[in-house]
Amino acid sequence: MTLEGKRIGFAMTGSHCTYEEIWPELEKLIAQGADVYPIVSAAVANTDTRFGRGKDIVAKFEAITGKRAIATIVEAEPLGPQKLFDCMIIAPCTGNTMARLANAITDSAPLMAAKAQLRNGRPLVLAISTNDALGLNAKNLGILLNTVNVFFVPFGQDNPIEKPRSLVADMSLIIPTIEHALRKEQIQPTVIARNLRNVR
Repeated sequence: MTLEGKRIGFAMTGSHCTYEEIWPELEKLIAQGADVYPIVSAAVANTDTRFGRGKDIVAKFEAITGKRAIATIVEAEPLGPQKLFDCMIIAPCTGNTMARLANAITDSAPLMAAKAQLRNGRPLVLAISTNDALGLNAKNLGILLNTVNVFFVPFGQDNPIEKPRSLVADMSLIIPTIEHALRKEQIQPTVIARNLRNVR
């Protein structure tokens, strides 16, 4: 499947240590001709960490996509009536975001956009990155794995010795997952053996 001309909503949430894995995949998506719309949570836009300043991360996101980031619930709300996105992805998708989505809590721009996407019966892809996916968040993961039109970038334990409850998607599989999701298919296998990722 070609992604030429496909309108893709691309939301980032606050798994700050994962951003460097996201940028190359975002650039590949655009290189394939996708029309990408950046969306950020408040945790991305307003938090400065050792992985970068919020305003710099948003500026890079906007520079790569060539569009101003959607950063508030008010800005994201029209996405539903507009039926703008052919597919939407949240990458990285934190455990916090996953829990809110599974429990119908809409308190950020990415979640409002996700709600709009599901309202329109269109595919929503999640690339999870969370330290508690096999802990308290396991029930939310289970709910979303069984939610119509929600698809997952294949994920696995990124460091089972030091973080036994952590699951992180293989971000290099973002594009194939989107291609499958546009056909309303979950790419397989969903659960994979991941390369060891050092604790950051």
